[in-house]
Amino acid sequence: MRMHPAPLHAVYGTPPAHLLPLPEGAQPCSPLIPGSAALEDYAPESLRSAVIYAPANTTERRYTLALALRALAVGAPLTALAPADKGGRRLAMELAGFGCATTGEARRHHRIVSCTRPAQLLQIDEALAAGALHRHPAHGLWTQAGIFSWDRLDAGSALLLKHLPEFAGRGADLGCGLGVLSQQVLRSARVRELTAIDIDRRAISAAEKNLDDARARFIWADVRTTETDFPHNLDFVVMNPPFHDAGIEDKSLGQAFIRRAAAMLDSGGACWLVANRHLPYEAVFGECFLSHRLIADAEGFKIIEGIK
Repeated sequence: MRMHPAPLHAVYGTPPAHLLPLPEGAQPCSPLIPGSAALEDYAPESLRSAVIYAPANTTERRYTLALALRALAVGAPLTALAPADKGGRRLAMELAGFGCATTGEARRHHRIVSCTRPAQLLQIDEALAAGALHRHPAHGLWTQAGIFSWDRLDAGSALLLKHLPEFAGRGADLGCGLGVLSQQVLRSARVRELTAIDIDRRAISAAEKNLDDARARFIWADVRTTETDFPHNLDFVVMNPPFHDAGIEDKSLGQAFIRRAAAMLDSGGACWLVANRHLPYEAVFGECFLSHRLIADAEGFKIIEGIK
């Protein structure tokens, strides 16, 4: 574990600016902000303050709160907030369970709970163990609460796994998650290199464990960014792109993935995508690829192959 050398102010997630001012110089430590620090890496009792925009998943939220409390100096302030219907109503109870005396308020459909780090923390070890990277019995893969489809194989990926061809050459898995698609791709001895890319640092950490293969490389990045050096002239790309941002459907996410795939592929390279049937991706394939075709339409999902 890397330990951050200096006491700092930390902010986890992206709290709405109209709800809460952040300390000047607060350091981002969200796994969904590529390049940010990791809350796990702060030395115990090193932080001067922390603001946590708490996740909706209970295991992930308790893990994050426990990490923050462990990293805070005794007496240092912690502010946690979340939408009331996505864990906000449970924040005060969960922090009280860790030994904190809390105050709270409701504001714009959120709950904002404040406390200071007590000298003695309760039940922290249990929360840290439950939320840490581990091998899940449901699928046998390394995973962590908060990663997409962390505790089950999602239906879209399951359908795509049934139809993927045996690839050859160099390729990429955009939004790799735990590495489920990458695992199948790497079963082909003709694949020389596969780059797994995800915006979630935890997914990259899990995929590194699940893909124990010298041909695999990993990039923690948002595929929409222009600041990352993504591989080019690839022979194939596979993906099950996200279509929600902060719980709201956003078709532009998948469209951005398709455009990124086209930019990464060599002429003649193939993009294989699975998506919910209703998502309007065909027009983007028409813009970015020489040709595209529907491979499968089943169980509410569609698989599209595009040839650059």
